[in-house]
Parts: sequence; structure tokens; C-alpha cells
Amino acid sequence: MKLVIFGPPSAGKGTQAQKLAEKYGLPQVATGDLLREHVAKKTPIGLKVKAYLDSGRLGPDDLIVQMISERVSKPDCKNGYILDGFPRTIGQARELEKMTDVDLVLNIVVDFEVLVERAVGRRICPRCAAVYHVKFNPPKQEGVCDKCGSALIQRDDDKETTVRNRLNVYQDQTAPLVEHYRTKGKLVDIDGSGGIDAVQAQMVRAIDRLKK
Repeated sequence: MKLVIFGPPSAGKGTQAQKLAEKYGLPQVATGDLLREHVAKKTPIGLKVKAYLDSGRLGPDDLIVQMISERVSKPDCKNGYILDGFPRTIGQARELEKMTDVDLVLNIVVDFEVLVERAVGRRICPRCAAVYHVKFNPPKQEGVCDKCGSALIQRDDDKETTVRNRLNVYQDQTAPLVEHYRTKGKLVDIDGSGGIDAVQAQMVRAIDRLKK
């Protein structure tokens, strides 16, 4: 089973993909995580793509496709996987179609202003990677991680200017993909305005219908 999760930045793609990965025993292939890993390790892909990430732009299609192709060719992906953050352009979708057939595209729909609030308020622990939100999930002590006591940080790509830029980029470049997959009959819209469990339940229903 090969699934794609769509949705603008901060729509909860990563959280939902992780939960689906656990439920169905499929690896989560998250473009953002892979890119950050390449940047941290200073691989050839990482060195080329860092400037794009820092400004909220999408990486060039050829680099992203190369990175995803390498990842899904690993043994743990032989029975399927969940693509989180790929494809993001029509060009990437066409390259994906050369690689494999996608079974289902889950499209999380959320109002953009809600997403700005979600992203700008997010705080990350640089030591243990715990995630907080100043409004929705604040730490016990402001600015301090509950788990390890480190000072929390706001990622550069969670700053408001970058977030709004990423949303505009999403609207311009990724939204056409929604129609691309809708015309193929592979897309299901998911209302992303509810809580994590409500969103997950909609996705599970769509996947289970596919499996019948």
C-alpha cells in the first residue's frame, strides 16, 4: 500500500503520517525530515538544498526526486510506504508515477490563518526534540523543556514571514496537485480543523475502504 499525505505546512501531516505508519506497519517517508538529515550530515543533496530550506522555498525537483527515490528503494519500503511532503509539484508527481503507482492521496484541508497560528507558536527542544506550543501545549515553565530542562527554540522555518511564504508557495505549486489526483479518482479530502484523533479517524476510514 502506497499512500500520499497532502496538506499545507503545519496541517499535521507529520503527526498523522506517524500514526498511520504505526497502525499499518508502513515506513513514513517524510521529505522535511530527510532534507534536515541531509543538511545536518552535509551530504551533496544537503549542501545544495540548505539555501532553499532557509528561505521557505521548495528544493529543486531533481534533488527531491533523487532523495525520495533513494529512500523508497530501501528494503523496509518493499511492502509500501507513506509519503509525507512528496510530491509537491506536478513535475515531482510525474516522476513518482514513473517510480510506482500511488493507491490513495489523503488531502488535509485547513484554513491558512489557523496554520499560521499553529506554526508561529511552535517551540522545539534542541536537545530531546520535544515539541511544544505557546498556546495549545505550553511547557510548565515558559521557554523551558519539561523533559530535559533545555531552553526551547523557535525553528527558523516557524517564523511568521517564512510560514506565510511557505503557505503561498504551497498554494501556487502544490495545490494544482490536488486536482491532478482528484481527476485520477485517488484523492480524499480530510477536514483538518478538528483534533488529531478526529483527523486520524477520517484517514483510517478512507484507507480501510480502499483495502476492502
